[in-house]
Amino acid sequence: MPVHTSVSSQGNRGKGIGLSLAVGSAIAFGGSGVAAKPLIEAGLDPLHVVWLRVTGAALVMLPLAVRHRALLRRRPALLAGFGLLGVAGVQAFYFAAISRIPVGVALLVEYLAPALVLGWVRFVQRRPVTRAAALGVVLAVGGLACVVEVWSGLGFDALGLLLALAAAGCQVGYFVLSDQGSDSGDGAPDPLGVIAYGLLAGAAVLTVVARPWGMDWSVLAHTARMNGAEVPAWLLLAWIVLIATVVAYITGVTSVRRLSPQVAGVVACLEAVIATVLAWFLLGEHLSAPQIAGGAVVLLGAFIAQSSAPSKGSAQPVASGSPERELSARGTAA
Repeated sequence: MPVHTSVSSQGNRGKGIGLSLAVGSAIAFGGSGVAAKPLIEAGLDPLHVVWLRVTGAALVMLPLAVRHRALLRRRPALLAGFGLLGVAGVQAFYFAAISRIPVGVALLVEYLAPALVLGWVRFVQRRPVTRAAALGVVLAVGGLACVVEVWSGLGFDALGLLLALAAAGCQVGYFVLSDQGSDSGDGAPDPLGVIAYGLLAGAAVLTVVARPWGMDWSVLAHTARMNGAEVPAWLLLAWIVLIATVVAYITGVTSVRRLSPQVAGVVACLEAVIATVLAWFLLGEHLSAPQIAGGAVVLLGAFIAQSSAPSKGSAQPVASGSPERELSARGTAA
């Protein structure tokens, strides 16, 4: 009985920490658009803002890349995949999509990723998926449709939708690759090393796509307007790099390791809700009644999904190292 209680307590604590990290990641990612929009309106190209974001974060994480340089030899495919899909791919395809279709539609299609993650887990990894997790995805996507008011921009552009779907696919890669090796114990790749090299790879790819040598660097020496207030452009960039990228990726990848790709993916839908709320307070973009209702539905979907799955650490008893001993301990406790 004491073993069972310890396992339950450890599992709940692990899930709570994982959920807190996932919400923190959504908040950090959600603040990127609010800080980036004034820079874009001040004269920076959107792709240049993305390049500054990823390259700046890569430079911040460079000491960790040096520290975990053994990963280059041990897990080169993981690092390249995370950089290409989880960093560069999501950003590049999303910005390409919004150049052809409304932002709300692109955002909704991109956040079909949690449903695609469930499909990956069920049909590729051949692992069971709970009904509650599936219900959480349905609610989250439906609520997100209200948050972005998808009905206001239903113009059909096949290429734009394909680009948005590509962004969703890359986001699936982010969640799946973030989970790689998490069950390897001490042999699991350090998430900080994976993030550091992923950002470096993403920065290299985005340098080719964004061509920053044509950027108007003088914009960063002036101020940008945020809801009528003048804010130093460098301060907005610092927020995007340090909080909306470095902190966001660290908390996001760590949350996937503690929860699961499917659960963390649903909680990530909160990013759109948080971005909309922050735009309301900081940019003066007021919310409509459907947006508020949609936000509540997304929250409900995320809660249902996260409560349906145990944390990663819940299968291990405090004083045991194998699933067989865990089952034995549970049987004895019962």
